Amino acid sequence: MLKTPVVVFTSLSLLLSLSCAGDVKSRSCSDVRQAFTTKGFSLHNVPLQEISGEHLRVCSQGYTCCTSDMEDRLGQQGKLDFEKLVDESSRTIRTVFTSRHKKFDEFFLELLDNSEKSLNDMFVRTYGKLYTHNSEMFEDLFSELKRYYTGGNVNLEEVLNDFWSRLLERMFQLLNSQYTFTDDYLECISKYTDQLKPFGDVPRKLKAQVTKAFIAARSFVQGLMVGREVANRVAKVNISPGCSKALTKMLYCPYCGGMPGLKPCANYCQNVMRGCLANQADLDPEWNLFIDAMLLVADRLEGPFDIEAVMEPIDIKISEAIMTMQDNSMQVSSKVFQGCGHPKQAGIGRSARGISDVFNSRFRPYSPEERPTTAAGTSLDRLVIDIKEKLKESKKFWSSLPDSICAEDKVTDPDEEQCWNSHTKGRYFPEVVKDGLTNQLNNPEVEVDITRPDTFIRQQIMTLRVMTNKLRNAYNGKDVYFQDSSDEESGSGSGSGFTTEPEVVHTEPPMLEADKSDPQPTAGAAQQQKPLLQLLVAVMALTSLLLRWR
Repeated sequence: MLKTPVVVFTSLSLLLSLSCAGDVKSRSCSDVRQAFTTKGFSLHNVPLQEISGEHLRVCSQGYTCCTSDMEDRLGQQGKLDFEKLVDESSRTIRTVFTSRHKKFDEFFLELLDNSEKSLNDMFVRTYGKLYTHNSEMFEDLFSELKRYYTGGNVNLEEVLNDFWSRLLERMFQLLNSQYTFTDDYLECISKYTDQLKPFGDVPRKLKAQVTKAFIAARSFVQGLMVGREVANRVAKVNISPGCSKALTKMLYCPYCGGMPGLKPCANYCQNVMRGCLANQADLDPEWNLFIDAMLLVADRLEGPFDIEAVMEPIDIKISEAIMTMQDNSMQVSSKVFQGCGHPKQAGIGRSARGISDVFNSRFRPYSPEERPTTAAGTSLDRLVIDIKEKLKESKKFWSSLPDSICAEDKVTDPDEEQCWNSHTKGRYFPEVVKDGLTNQLNNPEVEVDITRPDTFIRQQIMTLRVMTNKLRNAYNGKDVYFQDSSDEESGSGSGSGFTTEPEVVHTEPPMLEADKSDPQPTAGAAQQQKPLLQLLVAVMALTSLLLRWR
């Protein structure tokens, strides 16, 4: 008699259990459908209720709100979201290099234009026709200075030596107009320039100031350009299959689990970002050395290599040199006649003119209010102070990029108990791995092949290394000069920006010395082919950037 109620109770319990199980299986996907619509996706084939998930490749194969097509589309969206996150997080640093490169470039070019205008105005006022009839040598000087600054293959010392030689020849003829001078005689005069020092100490001082200031200015602006290009390129991430899978799991598997509003845990995000940005982090050491070199040259621009302090008074300095030549004209002429022989008297019609008739007035320098304003009223000091602050802020940028992305509230949930931990809602327990490629061997979230560094990132590393070398030489007042044929093939010719100075202080002596070694291969040299090839590629890439600069 008592068996019947027991059977009935057991049957009811079983029915209730099956009913509850049925409710779990048929859980609504309405929140997922709404989130899917918000992402701009069509609701075609999106389940109304959870379905079996054995078809899924990334997310959990339990009951799910995702079809295979949805998982694929969410995976593509994950890659787009990641690219956008990297783009947004790197926008500030890219904008800094872009805007400051434009400002410095405009400033230096305007400074040169204003210096030339100032000299022209002063010399027209002071020397009149004597200047206008011989102005081409001054125009040539500024033209060559601009050509050097804009990346031309120009030897600054030769340019300045040629200018002073031509000025000596013209002035010597004007001051001794009662004589006729042949081309050979004029060439003889120029040979005595260093010995006679007709312009006093101005040429020597001006040569040292101009060369160092222009090397620093050009290298610094090229450094800003290289920083801009490297940042722009590295910010365009190459997403590996392992990274893509990890992004899908982190950002969109909560959708498939019916929890579209659940954000990943911060530590979980950091592991995924460190795996996806492992190669970018490896850029950081060379990037930091590059920034340090930029800061060194910035210090020079504020101090001894201040191009503004050199170029603004260049008209006064050249005029002082001319006056020195005028004051010493008798002694200079006497020594030239002794060394080159006595010239022939001019023919009838050419009367001798006194020195006072040639240069009949001393120059009057511009007052500050008369001088042309440079670069929209700004000054080099203000530009340098600003860029130094920005450069310091950009150090360690690439290694800190994962943390910067994961610190965003829109990406992660600060509540460690209420976040997505790659499986469900709850705390994330694995440790956060260190940054860099080799440290990803034990990354629990991203499959990373640490034996295959990203070739593109390695090229950017080498580009930075070459530019750092150039900047360190500029800090010492020296220009990079490649001597052998392999370097010429690397793009060290006209327009590359690697010119003139034969004396070089290398940033990476073993690497660069290997590049200058005997081209005949040896057993030891064979092992160096790969880094040498990388250096060659980097030099070619940097040369291409500098050629496109203007």
